[in-house]
Amino acid sequence: MQSIEFCAGAGGQALGLEQAGFRHNALVEIDADCAATLRLNRPQWDVRCEDMNGFDGRPFAGTELLTAGLPCPPFSVAGKQLGERDERNLFPAALRLIDEIRPKAVMIENVRGFLSAVFEDYRLELKAQLKKLGYYVDWRLFNASDYGVPQLRPRVVIVAIRNDLVEAFDWPTPHPHNPLSVGETLYDLMAANGWRGARKWADACDDIAPTIVGGSKKHGGPDLGPTRARKAWASLGVEGKSLGNDAPERDFIGTPRLTVRMVARIQGFPDDWQFHGKKTASYRQVGNAFPPPVAKAVANNLKIALAVQKLFPVRAVA
Repeated sequence: MQSIEFCAGAGGQALGLEQAGFRHNALVEIDADCAATLRLNRPQWDVRCEDMNGFDGRPFAGTELLTAGLPCPPFSVAGKQLGERDERNLFPAALRLIDEIRPKAVMIENVRGFLSAVFEDYRLELKAQLKKLGYYVDWRLFNASDYGVPQLRPRVVIVAIRNDLVEAFDWPTPHPHNPLSVGETLYDLMAANGWRGARKWADACDDIAPTIVGGSKKHGGPDLGPTRARKAWASLGVEGKSLGNDAPERDFIGTPRLTVRMVARIQGFPDDWQFHGKKTASYRQVGNAFPPPVAKAVANNLKIALAVQKLFPVRAVA
């Protein structure tokens, strides 16, 4: 099955869709470092480094799934929750592209703030606009830890599915077991340079991570977030004020720092996924990503719905 993705970032959602069996017709991403990351890992992907506001979706008409990781600041507390008044709000562009492409289903990821009471009218208007285009709309708050990712990371997933496909789609079921702790997740990476304290550190670091914070280009560097987040990391035995370039050496004493590779594993990226750019740019890509295991879980169920429709047409929902 074919998909097209907008605001693809460093490829978290794209990778999850690939793992679910989708083939990408195109990935659109305005950030040059992110686009380079996508090309670095998947040279065969058609990566377009451009603004989705000016993208013409008509050549991709009929692509089965349209996905997007639309910018979070318009709906996040850190972004002042300006919503439709925020120049970074790309929902209008997404609606135009959905109209041009007319996919069978749409999957959009955003922050928990999208569900805030202040945006109720905006959500209802979005649902009304998609209903006019022939889609049934639903959304759900996901915690990445429910799908094997060792951090909480609440994210909203919006699904718009063509009316004749609604009865074939169900939201994915959370895993029946908790994810590994940060210590168990990162033990081998922390011990990579022979650090003698790695096992003791891993045993003490026995909980999942707080939400990874990537920061924006205007604010934030290679650190693990604001004061509250750093305190949470400190309780796990991690120095959150900065990131390290390498794992601790054999005789290291103190509180270790995470590397970009360690943070990427906490986000659910496979270890062979590379990030283009220096440490700050790489970490920002990781921190802003949609965890691949969560994207895969939703995409698996969308794929089932689309496949069932091909074999057994289902009753349309009014």
